[in-house]
Amino acid sequence: MPLVSDFPEPPTKETLEDARRALETIRTSMQELTTKIDVAEATLAQIVRESQYAINELQAQRSVLEKQVAKTMAYLSPIRRLPMELLREVFMWTYEDHPCSAWVLAAVSRSWRRLALKTPLIWSKIRLLTTQHSSADTIRLWIERSGDNVPLDIEIFLRVANTKHSPEATAIRTRRTSSPLTPISIPGWNISFPAQNSSPHFVVAHAPLPPTVGNVAIIMPPSPPPHLDGWGTSSAVEKTTNTISKASMHWGHIAFFYLVEQMHRWERFVFRFDKQFTSMGALKSINGDAPLLKEFEVSSTEAGFFAEWPWLPNVNASSSSVILPQLRSLTLQHTPFKWSSPMLRGLHKIHLRGLPTSHLPLDRVLHILSNNPQLKTVSLHFQGILPAILPLSVLVLPHVTSLTLGGHFLLTQLLESLTLPSLESLTLDIEPRDTVEDVISGLLTRSGRPPLQHLSLAYSAGPNSTTLYYGPSGLVVHWTALLSELIHLKTLNIGGTSLEILLTALGSPEDDPSQNQNPVWACPALEVLGLRSCHAHNEGVNKLVQMVEARNPHSGTAQVVGGVTPVRLSRLELHECTNLGEDVMHWLNTRIGEVICSDPTESTL
Repeated sequence: MPLVSDFPEPPTKETLEDARRALETIRTSMQELTTKIDVAEATLAQIVRESQYAINELQAQRSVLEKQVAKTMAYLSPIRRLPMELLREVFMWTYEDHPCSAWVLAAVSRSWRRLALKTPLIWSKIRLLTTQHSSADTIRLWIERSGDNVPLDIEIFLRVANTKHSPEATAIRTRRTSSPLTPISIPGWNISFPAQNSSPHFVVAHAPLPPTVGNVAIIMPPSPPPHLDGWGTSSAVEKTTNTISKASMHWGHIAFFYLVEQMHRWERFVFRFDKQFTSMGALKSINGDAPLLKEFEVSSTEAGFFAEWPWLPNVNASSSSVILPQLRSLTLQHTPFKWSSPMLRGLHKIHLRGLPTSHLPLDRVLHILSNNPQLKTVSLHFQGILPAILPLSVLVLPHVTSLTLGGHFLLTQLLESLTLPSLESLTLDIEPRDTVEDVISGLLTRSGRPPLQHLSLAYSAGPNSTTLYYGPSGLVVHWTALLSELIHLKTLNIGGTSLEILLTALGSPEDDPSQNQNPVWACPALEVLGLRSCHAHNEGVNKLVQMVEARNPHSGTAQVVGGVTPVRLSRLELHECTNLGEDVMHWLNTRIGEVICSDPTESTL
């Protein structure tokens, strides 16, 4: 067959006919080759399909064998040979470190599930982070698995979501507090909230805890899944939304029905919520005997208006129907209580934050303390206090190591009525009408100079901070006289005072004009200094540098004055005080191990 290049130029009639015949022959050959290629490809595809099918069959068989190997290896595992008594002991060790481990153990295998369900003790610690839209049956299931006799340790944190536009937000009137509430947080719980309709999962907290405690697992119950009709119409979505809304309205009643039924088994009960919610009235059902109860807490971040609930903290003093022989720790924040309640007796730890509408006479607050002579930790915050009806007498609380008072200025008079010979920590966030220097000095003198190690004055943080209560005429002005008495103090937190005066008192005694004869170091054991909203003038930064230079010199130790050498500062915090500048910050970091600073315009630096 001639090639195109073989034809002469220019084409003639005969060569054109030859070219047409050649073209037809080439096309026929191409079609034949194409048919052969298609047949070969089809054959190859069939071989590939058959081979892949064979491979899949072999892989399936191998998968079956791998499962058999895994089951056989599991059967041969040494833990299989452990007697159930020893395996139960392993469960108990896991439970001690991880209170929610029972849910994981019960999901490992059938035998482990049977053993976990037959061990009520590992279900006795309820650690629940939930919302109103989650099923309250999680609590029922947890309680049922804990049996009938095991004491219950309950901690529930209710997150009230979407309250900005929810019916709860408009149905309950709230009042803005003049003082911030200490954030409601479960010690050691690093809480993270998943999306509203996310799948159920475990939230594990990796917060710094004592070595003997370990991490805490928190169960987040699932939200109810949407159920659409066959057409998937929007009306079905609305119906589901209404169902969820109704369920959330009754969450508290359902949950507390299950909880209060087991009140005779409560050993610890902690219920915290960040917002008020519709079914909050279910708390009224907490009433009756709790013979095992050692710790009780109901806390709300948000203050509101309440009627007098007929619940346990409001029981009359004359009532003999309440049996709480073991109760030693009580925390009530923004919830109603009666000052004469039998629940407020025989305590070792008490934390009360009164409602904005609650106005107790001062002598009744003192009466609460006098009913608890074994107190070790006291924290009281009342926005409204009335003058004492009965005369105040000096109350000695020999075991109190930590005292926190906040709110109304009349609480200063309460401080003047206390003697605390074991006091180690004092926190005051009171609205003073006069300087509190004499009050603190009087308390320490009256208490026999206790080893006070931590002092905090007007150091509140948050959007409703009370540091404005402490202006130049409200907080201690003559710091030298007070701080020179605190020879054991390790931590000092101050808010709302003059920065220069305070730093002069803490600096070198030779630079303090208030010390004329026999100069001494103020707070020679001080390691941590925190300052918040302390107003500074031109000399503020200079005084700070001079104070740090005196206590933390570049080399060696500080100057010996009166036979005393102060320890070096290890931590310095300044929040919303003054702008230091990058050079000063760099210098501070070369002198102090940890420096945290935020100026009035920046939250962090």
